[in-house]
Amino acid sequence: MSDATLHDSTRNPDDFSVQIADQVESFLVAVTEVARGDEPGSTVPFLLLEISQLLLAGGRLGAHEDIVPEERYEPDLGPEGDVDELRENLARLLDPVDVYSEVFDPYEPRKASVPARISDDIADIITDLRHGMAHYRSGRITEALWWWQFSYFSNWGPTASAVLRALQSVLIHVRLDQPLEELDGLDTDQGMGDETLEFEAGRVMAEEIGGPLGMGRPAQ
Repeated sequence: MSDATLHDSTRNPDDFSVQIADQVESFLVAVTEVARGDEPGSTVPFLLLEISQLLLAGGRLGAHEDIVPEERYEPDLGPEGDVDELRENLARLLDPVDVYSEVFDPYEPRKASVPARISDDIADIITDLRHGMAHYRSGRITEALWWWQFSYFSNWGPTASAVLRALQSVLIHVRLDQPLEELDGLDTDQGMGDETLEFEAGRVMAEEIGGPLGMGRPAQ
């Protein structure tokens, strides 16, 4: 789909592209600010809000017809920006709930869950979104939309959905005053396999996680 075709679409894709870019830019700015750690007690609620809003943009991209760039080969954008500092800051802010378990494809039966890190996943999402933003800022609007749509299906969409479920779970346990299962032994360098993963540390209660993250118990 060329830029001319995009502008002829009944879906008003010019406004569509601007809206998607605005949502992507908002996410990039907001998560970067969260990772600075100025309000560590609000890390989980803020990330829940930002991931939810980003997935709205992803849903719009997913529902849109296939976007095909004019050029057959993607232009070279140079080296990717470094996300290591953001990743490390988020890992520190999210401890001890950074690691969670995820099933990659709910339609594949008997698939074992695997450990993942919220901080790693958000850094990967940031990398995908920045790549498309580089196209957008260079005036390659169709290329940017194509990349965001393609990577939504291939990476950042499923990743953001998994992170959203993990963040929701943390808040659910805290707000509903439900104990969390043992967490400290779960890490990304362990394969869960078909057997139950044995955790090394004792039981982690909701108030022990909610306290450091600044999330109080619900009003009685």
